[in-house]
Amino acid sequence: MRRTRYICIGCLILFTAAVWADAIETMNIRKGGSLWARIESDGYIRIEGSLEGRFESDGAMRKNGSLIGKIENDGTIRYNGSIIGEIESDGTFRKNGSIIGRIETDGTIRRNGSIWGSVSDCCSDHDAKRVVAAVLVFFTTDFFKE
Repeated sequence: MRRTRYICIGCLILFTAAVWADAIETMNIRKGGSLWARIESDGYIRIEGSLEGRFESDGAMRKNGSLIGKIENDGTIRYNGSIIGEIESDGTFRKNGSIIGRIETDGTIRRNGSIWGSVSDCCSDHDAKRVVAAVLVFFTTDFFKE
């Protein structure tokens, strides 16, 4: 007699979300020496203390509840569906194919070679760099949008 195993899809989704939430630590981004942003372990993003958005486990970025973009698993950055840049696994940050900065493994954030800021409890893996990149792309005016 053959037994068939069924996977609870809801259980699988909850397990995946739990594993992803454990994969990132709460990270603080400092800009000019001052605390500017906080990425909580559940993906919620606070800018200057105010809840502004959420980075979801599939790379979707939400701002005020609305989907505004996505950073795919391979690092491709999309805004309203269009590719606008990339965060490479080594932390190299590209905008329209050109290198604009880097997120280093020690948490130093560089823009055009100069130190722009830093992030704590980061950046030994690509997933953590993707989350930091999401904040830099979707919540700054002086890093990615210039």
